[in-house]
Amino acid sequence: MANAMTRSGHVRAILVLGLPLIGSNLAQMALHVTDTVMMGRYSVAGLAAVVLGASSFFILFILGSGFAVGVMPMVASAAASGDETEGRRVTRMGMWLSLIYSALVLPVFWFSGPIFRALGQNDQVASLAEGFMRIAGFGMAPALLVMVLKSFVAALERTQVVLWVTIGALFVNAGLDWVLIFGHLGLPEMGARGSAWATLGTQTLTLIVVALYAARHGALRRFELFRRFWRPDWPALARVFRIGWPIGMTSLAEGGLFQASALMMGWIGTMQLAAHGIALELASLTFMVHMGLSQAATIRVGRARGAGDPVGLRQGAIVATAMSLGFALLAVALFLTFPRALIALWIRPGDPLAAQILDFGTRLLAVAALFQLADASQVMALGLLRGVEDTRAPMIMAAISYWLIGIPSSYLLAFRLNLGGVGLWLGLVVGLLCAATLMMLRFWRGRGQGHGATPGAGVTG
Repeated sequence: MANAMTRSGHVRAILVLGLPLIGSNLAQMALHVTDTVMMGRYSVAGLAAVVLGASSFFILFILGSGFAVGVMPMVASAAASGDETEGRRVTRMGMWLSLIYSALVLPVFWFSGPIFRALGQNDQVASLAEGFMRIAGFGMAPALLVMVLKSFVAALERTQVVLWVTIGALFVNAGLDWVLIFGHLGLPEMGARGSAWATLGTQTLTLIVVALYAARHGALRRFELFRRFWRPDWPALARVFRIGWPIGMTSLAEGGLFQASALMMGWIGTMQLAAHGIALELASLTFMVHMGLSQAATIRVGRARGAGDPVGLRQGAIVATAMSLGFALLAVALFLTFPRALIALWIRPGDPLAAQILDFGTRLLAVAALFQLADASQVMALGLLRGVEDTRAPMIMAAISYWLIGIPSSYLLAFRLNLGGVGLWLGLVVGLLCAATLMMLRFWRGRGQGHGATPGAGVTG
């Protein structure tokens, strides 16, 4: 009975943490969809520029977000061990690293026009995208700082505020898009640049709200998060850098896998690329659930590690993994049972390619059933390993799995064995399955046994 109660307690704890994080992830995704829908109603060239600029921003963002993600297990472990000073130190240096990274990548945004033209974009789209990027580049710092602060409050098991702030940002961004893109309320019509200003305004306002919450809320005020913020803390900065940069590279490797898959699907055909985009959107929606559960697992494992509780660490990991796989099985059933109805949600009635997209998309969703299990396992393994601050080996495993195995497998199956788009997706499954296997084995055969690195000792900061 004790074990059953313990497991039920883990289930409850993971749901309390995970559901707001899942909601926040879905709201974040909806925020980007809003930009696309608004620009789609403005102009085709503007939409192309925003899609190009936003995807470029995202690639640079996920690379720099590793420091923010790395803060989460470090704060969770410090809080569980009663070391509030350590929690403040690593969060503060996570913000420092985010600011430094934002300054380093700003020239890429400012001189993005020539880069886009060198990559084959026409002058009109490249010019519009450069205008978007020059504004959006200044949003990198607030976006990353918000992510650090969200990691801080989530690690202290205050995930509901993360959800409500993200939902609020969604509505603010939609309102600013409406005003600035189309020129309502007496303001000038700015198109793609208006979308960038809307995003920057939303990011800045979100930062102010989250920073005030972290600094002024009664339960968090004792951390004195911004006390002597200007003072460098080189040992803490080195620890956050050591944990964070491999996380950013891991995310970049995975993001690059899907960017490469879109490029290769475009070689096959326009209809196939459209179906690929729809199927990937569906897979991304379910992935947000797995990511939220993975983030909750990171927090639970980090706290168990900080409290010196290897049994709780292992049981929490088992429960989180089982919950993620359980949802993956539900998604598999949904994809196999209602594929055409799901794909039809993305197709304009009367589209001449609708029948072909439905048929091809149905085949891709059948492969996405395998995709679900592999993707759920790899993101959960990443969350568990991050909970014990193990990030460098997973980075290497991800790079090998995605770039040396996944992408070559996709190319071989699609073009050499003539399986087309279905073969391309099977290659993605191969890469994700390799990553999941390697990372799960690393956790359960070593790091999940309580052999991870010892949390850093607190030093006054």
